[in-house]
Amino acid sequence: MPRNQDKSITRAGLVGYGEVGKIFCAELGKRVPAVAACDPQAADAAMREHAKQTGILLFDHASLLPAGTQLVISAVTAASALDAARDAVPAIAAGTWYLDINSVSPATKQRCADVIEAAGGRFIEAAVMSAVPPYGLAAPMLLGGPWAAEAAPVLSGLGFRVTPVSEQIGVAAATKMCRSVIVKGLEAIVTDGLTAARRYGVEMEVIAYLAEAFPGFDWAAEARYFFERMMKHGRRRGEEMQEAAATLREAGLDPAMPAATAERQFDIGTRVRESGCEIPKSDWQASADLLLELLRDPDSRR
Repeated sequence: MPRNQDKSITRAGLVGYGEVGKIFCAELGKRVPAVAACDPQAADAAMREHAKQTGILLFDHASLLPAGTQLVISAVTAASALDAARDAVPAIAAGTWYLDINSVSPATKQRCADVIEAAGGRFIEAAVMSAVPPYGLAAPMLLGGPWAAEAAPVLSGLGFRVTPVSEQIGVAAATKMCRSVIVKGLEAIVTDGLTAARRYGVEMEVIAYLAEAFPGFDWAAEARYFFERMMKHGRRRGEEMQEAAATLREAGLDPAMPAATAERQFDIGTRVRESGCEIPKSDWQASADLLLELLRDPDSRR
């Protein structure tokens, strides 16, 4: 395929109009003349209103992205990444950039790349190495694949903060997934341990011991963040940890730890979502109390 030297993007499309998709669309809309998005929930009134207010064309399927879209960004849940690539094929013309920012295993990234490259597109894997809010397009990303170096200045020109790390698909994904095994595993362990400590009335003693053992870590502040992330995004993070488990499995390692983390993240996220309860923002103790209530009375879910 001839390499396209034109570094200007005049049409962009987002596959997935969730939290990240909305943020990216709003920022790209200030830099790109035409921005469209697609999401299976496009009929939702609130989603339609958000798209209208930000000037985004909204469709319910990736195949409906307008002709001439030069950059397609896939920002869906981990479990939907491969389906998203397949759905986008009708919108992929020769030379279309396809930036996959989904948190999936190296093997899943490669399967997505195979789909897009077979359609004539240029696949770039991206690993987003921080939460997107409050950074938006400037959230740090690692890029991988044979097109990563060429795509970097194109994406940087749009406001992305990107670092090419390898011409091989999967290196960026492996970096993200292996880090997630540790970080999201820590979230699950801390949440379980402190919820149990709260139940027994020994939370202050546990926090004191942790502070003594790890003096550079603000356990109370980080615990509040851990609880909030799991309660708000546990379902999505659970899917990501299933991909982290797959990453270990692909490496020939036992995936028991990330698999257990996936189950815990998903369970907490599901319980909170189905309860309809507001997630506490004051401190981690309030979050632990809510979890204890939901665990004690599963029928209280509304």
